[in-house]
Amino acid sequence: MIIPRTIRRMKEKMEHKSGPYAYLFQPYEGDEVVSLDCETTGLDVKNADIISIGAVKVRGKKVLTSERLDIKLKPPKTLTGDSIKIHKIRAADLVDGIELDDALEQVLAFVGNRPILGYYVSYDIRMLDKFIRPKFGFGLPCKAIELSHVYHDIIKWRMVGGNVDLRFDTISRKLDIPMLERHTALGDAITVALMYVRLKYGDPPELG
Repeated sequence: MIIPRTIRRMKEKMEHKSGPYAYLFQPYEGDEVVSLDCETTGLDVKNADIISIGAVKVRGKKVLTSERLDIKLKPPKTLTGDSIKIHKIRAADLVDGIELDDALEQVLAFVGNRPILGYYVSYDIRMLDKFIRPKFGFGLPCKAIELSHVYHDIIKWRMVGGNVDLRFDTISRKLDIPMLERHTALGDAITVALMYVRLKYGDPPELG
């Protein structure tokens, strides 16, 4: 059964097949993924705003830290004390932030039609789509790769009868990957990229 989201993507592809963003809807045939993370003012997609976006390309076994995005946006009205406690980003830290429309253009150009990797990546994609769709008439059509699913699928056979701990800190520790600037968009994106490469090309993590 075709789900509504699939129907919407097919419709968007047809509408933009001859436009400047047609390439985004083409199947990706390379060996790169883009690890992406958004820091936001809350966890409710409907009401939250994006305050920073980080992304880095992964090519095979290499995390290409020289090919990255580190975007700060102008402080939104929804930036409050509660959200600052989590990501430590204040309005004063965003005084040089760029406009959201400029940030979205940069994200589309950087990601292209590559798969998007992330930890709870569906949230980041939904946050971006919230602003991309009204401006461009489509949502991100890229394939999504969820890090926690990759981790779970690799080690689940060793956890017969047990639960797999999918917390970010736990996965990082099990893979012996240091967390870089936790709760910053670029830091989390690079950490996820390193964990992904470890899972895909390294030894399975030790459990215990």
